[in-house]
Amino acid sequence: MELIDRSLGQLARQIPGATRLFDANHLDFCCGGNHSLRSAAAKAGVDAAPIVEELRTLEGRTALDGEVDWADATSSQLVDHILERYHAVHREQLPELIRLARKVEQVHGARADCPRGLADQLAAMAQELESHMRKEEDVLFPMIAQGRGALTGTPITVLRSEHEDHGAALRRLEQLTGDITPPRAACTTWRALYAGLRTFREDLVAHIHTENNILFERFAPAVVV
Repeated sequence: MELIDRSLGQLARQIPGATRLFDANHLDFCCGGNHSLRSAAAKAGVDAAPIVEELRTLEGRTALDGEVDWADATSSQLVDHILERYHAVHREQLPELIRLARKVEQVHGARADCPRGLADQLAAMAQELESHMRKEEDVLFPMIAQGRGALTGTPITVLRSEHEDHGAALRRLEQLTGDITPPRAACTTWRALYAGLRTFREDLVAHIHTENNILFERFAPAVVV
């Protein structure tokens, strides 16, 4: 199958560096991983040809030294990685981001460029993410550990839908913050907040990608559109 007709999820899973290329071109490889490169590029209004050429270049390279290819990990190793690298990290990130956002709003709320409503948006995301992660920890991951992966189709469908909600929440966060770009006169707290938001965004996108395009694909493959 030609690269352009393969799904973003497959390409992200199989070609090291593809995720950075897709992100640079605003192609949603995590929540929209079941879309082919052709359809995703058309929807985003970008030319797929140079992306295909870059993918061919990346395909010929080996992974970066020390970079783990989680597609080769066992399901139990992948679950452990998700719990440690993403679940635990999100639970540390969000309370501090909410605190910083409230401080920025309290001090700079009168400014037109202040991200008013950001703290509430982050609080809502924290609540939704906690509920989502609990479903994985209490239902899906134990089923996988017990060798009942063939029965996980229904919970995976629910979790994939919630991932789409997380993607929409990220887009709202980006709108509130001007694509997470601090204004020139931003104070140190404001800049620290946005630096943390960029890291959180990168982590959440990687989290969703790891689940949708690697773990979930083993038990409930998505239909390429």
